[in-house]
Amino acid sequence: MNSEGRPTQPQIATPLAPQTFTGARALQIHEALIFDTGRLDFTGVDLDPPKPFTPRLGGLERKSEIGLPGLSEPETMRHYVRLSQKNYAIDMGPYPLGSCTMKHNPRLNEKMARLPGFADIHPLQPVSTVQGALALMEELADWLLKLTNMDAVALTPKAGAHGEMCGMMAIKAAISARGEAETRKVVLAPESAHGTNPATAAALGFSVRAVPAGADGLVHPEAVAAALGPDVAAIMLTNPNTCGLFERDIVEIARLVHEAGAYFYCDGANFNAIVGKVRPGDLGVDAMHINLHKTFSTPHGGGGPGAGPVVLSSRLAPFAPVPFLKREGDRLTLVEETEGTQSFGRMAAFHGQMGMFVRALAYMLSHGADGLAKASEDAVLAANYVRVCLNDLFSSPFGDRICMHEVLFDDRWLKDTGITTLDFAKAMIDEGIHPMTVYFPLVVHGAMLIEPTESESIVSLTLFIATLRDLAIRALRGETERFLGAPYYAPRKRLDETAAARKPVLRWTPPEPIED
Repeated sequence: MNSEGRPTQPQIATPLAPQTFTGARALQIHEALIFDTGRLDFTGVDLDPPKPFTPRLGGLERKSEIGLPGLSEPETMRHYVRLSQKNYAIDMGPYPLGSCTMKHNPRLNEKMARLPGFADIHPLQPVSTVQGALALMEELADWLLKLTNMDAVALTPKAGAHGEMCGMMAIKAAISARGEAETRKVVLAPESAHGTNPATAAALGFSVRAVPAGADGLVHPEAVAAALGPDVAAIMLTNPNTCGLFERDIVEIARLVHEAGAYFYCDGANFNAIVGKVRPGDLGVDAMHINLHKTFSTPHGGGGPGAGPVVLSSRLAPFAPVPFLKREGDRLTLVEETEGTQSFGRMAAFHGQMGMFVRALAYMLSHGADGLAKASEDAVLAANYVRVCLNDLFSSPFGDRICMHEVLFDDRWLKDTGITTLDFAKAMIDEGIHPMTVYFPLVVHGAMLIEPTESESIVSLTLFIATLRDLAIRALRGETERFLGAPYYAPRKRLDETAAARKPVLRWTPPEPIED
């Protein structure tokens, strides 16, 4: 980079791109909707008429044509390959979505998940025929308990929000067992909490009491103490929080919550920053969900549904949902019934997503305990590298402080430029980089939340930083047209996002016939 922080490689000028007959631009192939391409009276597969049969759908069988367009096999393949080429992906470049942990998914994990005995088992098989799969789940649970220093784990939740529901249902069951269901009706949630936290509490019949964050972006014990009372059931706190900061007073907050007779739920969405470095059980946490699809490979459910196991302290372990694993000698079984237990019941029909369990354990075994700790260190180091390299141009809402695995900027530096956070994010698309998370957390105006993750190399990070510096310098120089019309090179250019959200077109209608 030169003294201005801009790339030093030569910028190659290109002539104005001509219009093409097809609408394609070389390898950027224009692709119409499949309904505009295929024919309703055509199919790419020859099927013999069925022999006479008696329907078994109770009168619910289709009476009319299905109305799907037919394509030949080559046309079908080309259609979906072309569509896939219009999607950004972690295998194409960095995906710096703050709070989302979009990192590389090791192919070894994918290979393991596709092994026979994992990929082809059925949830209704007798447990005697899936002992290997249950053993894998047992070992995964053991790793999760050791990494968190908790007493029990529920593997059934399918994602973070589902895990939140599980943890809070365990808390509700524990409060009910104490005979306080009618008095403890309030859940505390910091103003910077993930939106699912208050939503989960409200869905379970609790009212939500907001806890303000301090000027430093952290929750302070005094604010928690002021909100506590005999009506409080729990607090839901994210650590590291959504501002990318470690809650330094979390142990004191846990002490205050427990002294008030309430429980401590920790949102584990950001566990990726502290795995192998901090055990939530040591901090006083009673329940925490873990996004396997973020922390331990398979970002955001790639290859199937997510998984959000919940670890529970000894205070909540008796209330874990069924089914749960139980070892009887050298055999494993699943406890399916709640009779004789304090379990709050069942979260889902079956135990969980086997592919996610395999990927997560493969990730753990590949790294080892020391490797997991190193991954956390690298995630934090990468975020701080971005912070240090951008802090002379970007503005930080809580000062230039060491962050955890994600760094948060606001839009004060764009004041008087006529450019917004959204405009800046759209310009990143033209540079071939997925934008960071914008306008979240809500407590920061024009937020830009960047999480580079531990899987980006120093070369990748340096190019990312250089690109953002170049865009920032252009914005501060007043090159507004570069931003206000961006993205220029995306297949559909800039969309009216408000209209798309409020008036989505969800049904294809045939175009009007062209008259001769």
